[in-house]
Amino acid sequence: MTDGTNPPSSPQPQPAPGNGGYGFPPAPSAPGAGYGYPPGAPAQDGGGGFGPAPQQWAQGLPDMGAPVQPGAPGGPGFPGAPGPFAPAPDQPDWEAMADRSAAEKRKKRLWMIGGAVTVLALLAGGGTFLLMGGDDKGGNEAVDDKPSPTLSASPSPSGSKTKAPVDNTPTVKDDPTQIRDRSGKSPLKMGTDAGVFPIEKRFEIRTKGNENSYAESQKAVVDTGKSFTVSAHVWNRAPKGRQIAVSQGNEKSFSFELGLDQVNGKPTWVFRVQTGDQGAEATAVTVTGESPKMEKTFSTLTGTYDAERKQIALYVNGKKTGEAPVPGIFQAQGPLQLARSRHEDKWTAPWNGAMETVHTYGSALSPAQIDTFKPGRIDAKTKPTGSWLLY
Repeated sequence: MTDGTNPPSSPQPQPAPGNGGYGFPPAPSAPGAGYGYPPGAPAQDGGGGFGPAPQQWAQGLPDMGAPVQPGAPGGPGFPGAPGPFAPAPDQPDWEAMADRSAAEKRKKRLWMIGGAVTVLALLAGGGTFLLMGGDDKGGNEAVDDKPSPTLSASPSPSGSKTKAPVDNTPTVKDDPTQIRDRSGKSPLKMGTDAGVFPIEKRFEIRTKGNENSYAESQKAVVDTGKSFTVSAHVWNRAPKGRQIAVSQGNEKSFSFELGLDQVNGKPTWVFRVQTGDQGAEATAVTVTGESPKMEKTFSTLTGTYDAERKQIALYVNGKKTGEAPVPGIFQAQGPLQLARSRHEDKWTAPWNGAMETVHTYGSALSPAQIDTFKPGRIDAKTKPTGSWLLY
């Protein structure tokens, strides 16, 4: 009951916890953050990680919807109290509040849209920044993971030097008629019926067994007054008569010769030296050796002269086959010869076949060193005085 005056206005209750308040039913919470972004930690205003939920753009205000009728449960002034109630003149202007709330919602929505665009721009810009290598450390590391196109993909260890490729060219540059000396300065000039031919990865000189099929140096290569070794990897078409692969002498006689001969009517490998200056057969000393097959197969022949012991020896395929004492060797200063020898002022014993890996050394190599000979190569510990047709 009243005294006839306007009833006193009742103070409005504080907003209810959660999304409800001011007598309105609680607004449903937003299902996520909206605008395609994943939900973040709940904001103070009830929104997702990138701002308030779409239903709560106005700070502290719910989605207004249609106003509750006076006297309805939860109505203004008496939340939850039934019965009619006439609003007092000083009650809030709900329509104005709804308009103001809508304006705030539009304002917040514009801010949210602007913020979302800004976040997208920053993310896109950050991705581009990373892709362009803007991070000094990470960018450089990504580039350094790939080798430079001018460098090897497998660089040499620190401090090591790259080895230059080995030149296996068998002949002298710009002159295919001269066999290149790989260890010294004594190329071998070939006759018109001799030639160098490639066989897979190696090279060999082929001779026809006639007077124009040979190769020779311009001067002496072996000092026959001192210890020496001569070796050749040889192949012959037929073991008939005398055929010399390597020799050295002068215009009158040989000093030494290495090759094939008939001894007691049987083909055998020979290393022969001349001890007299007249070149007679009586002053020549020969050591011999055999191998299971004497024709159409490669064999390595090696002859040595030990000047201190005054002894010569022959090795066939790395194994010693014979040795003999000598008083000394005739020191003829003529050129080194391939595929022929000098006897009594004439060229004799032409080689009919092929040969490769010809070596001369200024010492008498040991049996162990000779046993390790490999065609196409030289002993890295002992430098030859001359080497030809290596590969």
